[in-house]
Amino acid sequence: MNAVASDVVISARGLRKAYKQTLALDNTSFTIAPGRITGLIGPNGAGKTTLLKALLGLTTVDGELSVLGLDPTVQRNALMNDVCFIADVAVLPRWMKVRDAIDFVAGVHPRFDRARCERFLAATKLQPRQRVRELSKGMIVQLHLALVMAIDAKVLVLDEPTLGLDILYRKEFYQRLLEDYFDEQKTIIVTTHQVEEIEHILTDVMFIRDGRIVLTADMEEVGERYTEVLVSAETLEAARALGPIDERSLPFGKTVLLFDGVPRAQLTPLGEIRSPGLADLFVAIMKGTYA
Repeated sequence: MNAVASDVVISARGLRKAYKQTLALDNTSFTIAPGRITGLIGPNGAGKTTLLKALLGLTTVDGELSVLGLDPTVQRNALMNDVCFIADVAVLPRWMKVRDAIDFVAGVHPRFDRARCERFLAATKLQPRQRVRELSKGMIVQLHLALVMAIDAKVLVLDEPTLGLDILYRKEFYQRLLEDYFDEQKTIIVTTHQVEEIEHILTDVMFIRDGRIVLTADMEEVGERYTEVLVSAETLEAARALGPIDERSLPFGKTVLLFDGVPRAQLTPLGEIRSPGLADLFVAIMKGTYA
């Protein structure tokens, strides 16, 4: 078993995983503390799925990995008492009844609280005998949330949990998760391509590219470290001289430049400054311009 400090839920050091000639994880290192919501963001093929599988003990990796003080591969049965994994909410079998879904989760997860699940469902229009194929997308979200929130897991791993749902139901999923499930004793790791929709709930972010973590920071640090400046043609060259890590053109001769670590007082005379959205920061870093 790998030793892990009490203030660290997940510790990864030098993780490596190769599939034939492809490195899915390449010297990947990070730590995640309890009571945090971490967004694992990366393009397709970046290594997200392999990393999640490693955390869940579903694949072996080289290096040192500890989740809740346990080795995920060697001590997976013990680990699964305190870990819950949820993928795409749209994949519940259409023939399954609501009560069947509850029975299934109650049978496979030792920390499932049936009474809590049923209390949550009592506030919805869901009926035990209804089948998934009879439910609207919004009702499927409610069922999935009820199942998730009734599991008292220390670590919740969400892999594209709202895939296939429209924006209203995606927002509802994350809002209910934040209000009714999350507390300082729980740790959530979420992957999604809809970066803008989870930005407001994240405490931390990790960008992964080509199997490497290229950015790991808490959201407060991101806000302090990165600055966007909207400049006009008159100040563009002066702004470029300060070494932006990315720039993009806007209509009417405006340009947005992204800076890493440049004091805001130095940037203010050049144009309108603001904190970048996580999606814009992600695009800039994935372009390969990140130093």
